[in-house]
This record gives sequence, C-alpha cells and structure tokens, in this order.
Amino acid sequence: MASKRANAGDEQQKLSPSGLPVREIPGSYGVPFFSPLRDRLDYFYFQGAEEYFRSRIAKHGGATVLRVNMPPGPLLSGDPRVVAVLDARSFRVLLDDSRVDKDGTLDGTYMPSLALFGGHRPLAFLDGADPRHAALKRVVIRLAAERMHHVAPAFAAAFTATFDAVEAELAGASAAASGVEFNKHNMRHMLDFTCAALFGGRPPSKAIGDGAAAKAYKWLAFQLHPLASKAIRPWLLEDLLLHTFRLPPFLVRRDYADLTAYFADVAAGVLDDAEKNADPGGAAVPRDELLHNLIFLAIFNAYGGYKIFLPHVVKWLARCGPELHARLATEVRAVVPPPGTTITLSDVEKMPLVKSFVWETLRMNPPVEFQYGRARRDTVVESHDAAYEVKKGEMVFGYQPLATRDERVFQRGREFVPDRFAVCSDDDERRRMLEHVVWSNGPETGAAAEGNKQCPGKDAVVAVGRLMVAELFRRYDTFVASVEESPVEPVVTFTSLTRAASSAVGHGSVVKP
Repeated sequence: MASKRANAGDEQQKLSPSGLPVREIPGSYGVPFFSPLRDRLDYFYFQGAEEYFRSRIAKHGGATVLRVNMPPGPLLSGDPRVVAVLDARSFRVLLDDSRVDKDGTLDGTYMPSLALFGGHRPLAFLDGADPRHAALKRVVIRLAAERMHHVAPAFAAAFTATFDAVEAELAGASAAASGVEFNKHNMRHMLDFTCAALFGGRPPSKAIGDGAAAKAYKWLAFQLHPLASKAIRPWLLEDLLLHTFRLPPFLVRRDYADLTAYFADVAAGVLDDAEKNADPGGAAVPRDELLHNLIFLAIFNAYGGYKIFLPHVVKWLARCGPELHARLATEVRAVVPPPGTTITLSDVEKMPLVKSFVWETLRMNPPVEFQYGRARRDTVVESHDAAYEVKKGEMVFGYQPLATRDERVFQRGREFVPDRFAVCSDDDERRRMLEHVVWSNGPETGAAAEGNKQCPGKDAVVAVGRLMVAELFRRYDTFVASVEESPVEPVVTFTSLTRAASSAVGHGSVVKP
C-alpha cells in the first residue's frame, strides 16, 4: 500500500493504489436487534429504499461507502450488517469475482429454504469458483445460444396475445372508469413466452391451465417475501407476516410439484442433451438437479425478470409521451417488414433509438436492484473521492440504481434520457457508458462465461426489451397510460391506444374506454 507524508508533519497518510486517501468506513450498525429492526422499518415504510441510502450518504458528508444494516434483519437474517457501496466506482468491486465470493448471497443476508428448489442449491446461489457452477452454467449458456432464434417469434405471439386482451378489455364498458392494467396481462403471457423461447412444446397455460402463472408467482413470493413491501395492509401486519419468519415451504409444495412435472416434460430434450454432452473430466450434474435449475432459470431468472422489466419499459414510454412515440414509430417502420411478419433480432439491431431507449431503461431501473458478495480477502474499495478497507468475510452490498444513476459517470444521471446512447459522439464514448450499465451482474459490454457471475440470458433480455418497443410502435402510433410506482414493479394502466394506420385492425383508430 502506497503512503506519503501529510502536510509538513510526521504523520503518514495511507493511500490506495490509485492515490486516494484510505479512510475508516463511516456509519454504524447500532444496537443489535433493535437498530436492524428500526432500519428495516425505515427501508420498507418510513423512507423507502432510495431515501434510506441517500439520507445516510448525506449524514456522513457525502461518503458513498457506508456501514448499514440491510433487511430483512431480525429474525430472518443471520447477520444484517453490510458495507454498502453506493456509487458507480465502488460498485465495481461486486463485479470482480476475484475479490468477492457470491456463495449463497443472491438474496442478500438471508437464504431461502432449499426445500423450495427440490433440495438443490440453484446456480444463482453458487459462487463462480464452485465446480458445480461451471457445469451448470455451461448447460445454461449453451441453451441460451441454441434457443436465441426462438426469442423473436415467441415474443411476437405473446405480445399479440397480451395486446389483443388489453384492447378487448379497454373497449369494454367495465374499463370505462379506470382503464386496463398492463401488468396482469404481462404476468400471464410472459410465462408462456419464457417457456416457448427456452424449450418449445406446450405452453404452461395449456399444459397446467389458467393458473400456471399464479403458481409460478406464488413460488417466487415464497422465496422473496422477506424483501417485499406494501403488499399487505396495514404495514405492521405485513412486517410481522413477511419480514419476521419464513413462510413454510410446504404451503407451496403442490404448486411446485405441478411446475416440476411440466418442466420435466417440456425440458426433457435439454436434460437428455446435457447427459449426452457431459464433460467426462468435469463435475457431473445429476438429472434431477439440472431439472430444478432449469425451473429456477425459467421462472426466477427469466419470467421474474420480464415481469419486472417490461412494465418499466412501458412506464418510460408512457412518461416520454407522443413526441418520442412519433420518433420511435418512424424508426421502427423504416426497418420492419409489413404487418403479418415477425420482427427479427437483426431488425431491431438496426434501430439506434430503440436500442438506446432499452439500455436507458436498464440503467434507470435494473430488474434486480441489489448485489451482494462476501470479501474473499482484505481489500481496498475505492469510491470517487476516497478509499476504504474492507476485511475478509465482510458482506459487501450494492444498491444498483444509485450506481447506474451516478452523475459522476452519467451526465444528468438521475434523468431518463431516451437517446442517451444514440447521440454519443463516438463508439468509445458509448462503450464507456455501457461499461457502467451493470444490471446483468456485469458490464453491458461483457459476456457470460462459466467462471463469472454475469447473467447468461443478458442478450435475450436486451432483445426482448427492443422487441417490445418495436412491436408497440409497429402496431400503435401512440398510447396513454397512467403509472403507479410500487416497490417491485410499476403498475401501468392503459387508458387509450391509437392504432397505426397500416395495422391490421382499423386505420388510425383509437381504442379507449
């Protein structure tokens, strides 16, 4: 560690390798049990997540590396104490697999019961250095690559089903007062899309029935309830029910059994291929373990991600209004084929404004807002203005929206700028910014590999966002929707949809209550 003489005195000021002063990490964990409990209430109810962190940054003179307690705390967390990294530069430590161990840290300071996963620990909970991580991720990366060409046609079918249903409901008298909620239709049809894109075969809504999406959502809720908020009123009851004790896994056992039976059938080809292509010298993954990993991939990673991400896409489109809608419609219609044919991934690659809009959505609202990792060794974490020593074994936490909206990296970083990545002066400038779009547990310029923790579905998620925008503005000229922010995803309610003149139904017709 470098050092130099401070002022003209005899004291030595410790410096980081980059020449930043090494300081003690500010903040305190307070009184055991009581302080973490109070912090949980601040995080969920009294302040909200972003204000929880911003208020503590302000309290400590603008420092963006802090000691804080993270929910759920008592009695679910073994240890709620974390070192929070809250700017773009310090957040990078969580993307460095040589410095942080991510074993069991997906959900932060608590670990869901393995009974929810057939007794197996899913890939997302394994550290990149674990041999089983490489064996499982190899299968997932291969699956994502082989099925990528199914994404566009499967999404087109789901989009059509979603917006046919939205239009039908919007035209009915029952929607006259309040419009039509996008989220409930997205929730249903995205599960069918996810399974069609990954595996083909009968969709869950046909094989399991209309309750398939509800079963999947219930299973997700049993994993993530310690991080949920404003789902039950009054909040005191919610805090007692969701944040204090684990919901018993047996309550979702039958639903998970139905999902397991479905995936055992629809993913049989993937399971067979994995057995045939297993590396003789590597760690073999038993068929049952791989099956439960594919369920987690399809429902938690893919479906859960789209359930959150696509409402944010529509939210920002609604807020940007008709002027941006016209620009997007012009770009889309200059590239895409006539109605009745499928928009391809190569089509959306030719749409710079569409691409920029989706990257900006991922920058402003990453589908997973937090990252965790445990320090592998004593290490120095650098923020923009100072450096801090983190001890081996300490839990490091990053609140991603603060990192990806960092105004030291992004001009007007707290604003949504739809053409931010389209109007860059050159490719190097765009690449520099994309290095800090890290929603996939890695930079947008990076790629998933067997030994890293970057999302193997990164390219598919970006493609789906682009397809969503392109399909919307091939079908519609503009739309109006209200947005209600909620802790997990925004609730988007359409109040009118204006059909494009060239679309199959109507000529510039307005669908509204």
